[in-house]
Amino acid sequence: MNSSDPKVAVIILNWNGAKLLREFLPSVVEHTPQSVGRVIVADNGSTDESVKLLEREFPSVELLKFDENHGFAGGYNKAIAHYAGEYPYAVLLNSDVEVTPGWLEPLLEFMEADSKVGACQPKIRAYRQKEMFEYAGASGGFIDRNGYPYCRGRVFATVEEDRGQYDTPLPVFWATGACLMVDTQLYMAVGGLDESFFAHMEEIDLCWRMQLAGREVWAVPSSTIYHLGGGSLDASNPRKTYLNFRNNLLMLYKNLPDGSRSRVLLRRRLLDTIAWAKFVATLDFKNAAAVLRAHRDFRRMKKAYTTFPTVDLLNTTPPRPNILIDYYLRGRKHFIR
Repeated sequence: MNSSDPKVAVIILNWNGAKLLREFLPSVVEHTPQSVGRVIVADNGSTDESVKLLEREFPSVELLKFDENHGFAGGYNKAIAHYAGEYPYAVLLNSDVEVTPGWLEPLLEFMEADSKVGACQPKIRAYRQKEMFEYAGASGGFIDRNGYPYCRGRVFATVEEDRGQYDTPLPVFWATGACLMVDTQLYMAVGGLDESFFAHMEEIDLCWRMQLAGREVWAVPSSTIYHLGGGSLDASNPRKTYLNFRNNLLMLYKNLPDGSRSRVLLRRRLLDTIAWAKFVATLDFKNAAAVLRAHRDFRRMKKAYTTFPTVDLLNTTPPRPNILIDYYLRGRKHFIR
């Protein structure tokens, strides 16, 4: 690679998203200097007008066409594998993201300044309420001692207003897949996104494996983007309940060492039973059934994982918070590390 060549592949995965491309892609093209990054749309076998739209209205955008829909994880794995030898860094960027002037440079500079950094994310605000953090990433992600994810700026359903309270760069446990910059060689070395997850928590799992490989994940709030979000499944959708419960169990199972795996999963089984009972008590039988299906399929799918780490990143000193107790019993609705 020539020193003047762009170092970042900004990859937007698209499937029948012509409407989103028309609304959000112009900001990405406008605010991504070609000397820094190349804007690429990886099309997952769309059957709408996406490809024609890109060819007609966005000639500067590189188009990578797949013959079929490989899903979120599979699509990004194929796209990054395609470009890994050409670009040292890649950004996994959702198609419903509006970027701001100067969004990419701070992320690249941060990655290049420290070889220990394997991935990072910008500060993410909500597209419809621009003063608010965005649910799916805010200013960096964490998990508590039970494996529940939360963010600087969002705990469970409580999302904070951005008043600059989380503007300090910080090592985090996970960075959101809505806008995730990765070292492409590291991404390939740890196996990319786990395609068995289908959707939800695959970026947390990826970031966990990056840290097990000895690298760090950071939030870089000097870069800001706006994410529409909520475009796949509603929070109360039983399908989302199923994926969140199943994938969280899989993530814990595959990334915990032998010494703590059984203990943590037993605790989660008890907590998930309480969640199931709450769904039943409120007559939400579809979500109650989704919890049972999640545990059934977890027992089947976990057999695919046979190699486990020796390092425990969940049970640390000092211990991680218990956000269930902090949120529901102590009334702490804001970020606690």
